[in-house]
Amino acid sequence: MVYVESAVRSRQIIAAARAVLVRDGVGGMTIRAVAQEAGIPLGTLQYVFPTKQQLLRAVIEDVVEDITELLKSSSNVDAGLENAIKQGVWSVWNNFVVADVPMQLVQYELTVHALRTAGLEDLARWQYERYVDVVTEWLEESARRAGEVSAIDYRRLARLLVAGVDGLILQFVVHPDFHRGQEDVKGLIAMIIAHARVRPAAGA
Repeated sequence: MVYVESAVRSRQIIAAARAVLVRDGVGGMTIRAVAQEAGIPLGTLQYVFPTKQQLLRAVIEDVVEDITELLKSSSNVDAGLENAIKQGVWSVWNNFVVADVPMQLVQYELTVHALRTAGLEDLARWQYERYVDVVTEWLEESARRAGEVSAIDYRRLARLLVAGVDGLILQFVVHPDFHRGQEDVKGLIAMIIAHARVRPAAGA
């Protein structure tokens, strides 16, 4: 077999695991199925990820980073806080939710699996704290560059935004009504912006 660098092999395996998870779900995913999907020997996969739990951890971390990178690249942080909220939420909704509903179901499965599996409980907490960390930084940077401030703490605003989007995703997974989803996203954005009560920073 041709030598492949560890980092490249890991990415290959994680991509294969995500494909198997979408097809078979968490309960149906096996290490053997992932190896077949990746086109590599079972032993090679087990060398990189000795257990299914380690592989699932890597998948969760990979999904979280995909979302955070999309959020960071989706909005113009120089156009003000309200504009950043609108652009960021719509980008996540259209590019990550509507475009890949099966992966949203996998995310919920992975979160519940982590909460119910000894040794993975902290992973679910990390997942959502990571979301909140990234959104907080994004909100703060958008406000700072525009010379604005939010009326409420940025981390609290980020938690509300993550919770709102997460709830709408679950409803969309259960009932993928595109028009209803669009209207609900508009409502969520309006509520978050109204709650933030954006104003010019002192001295701006």
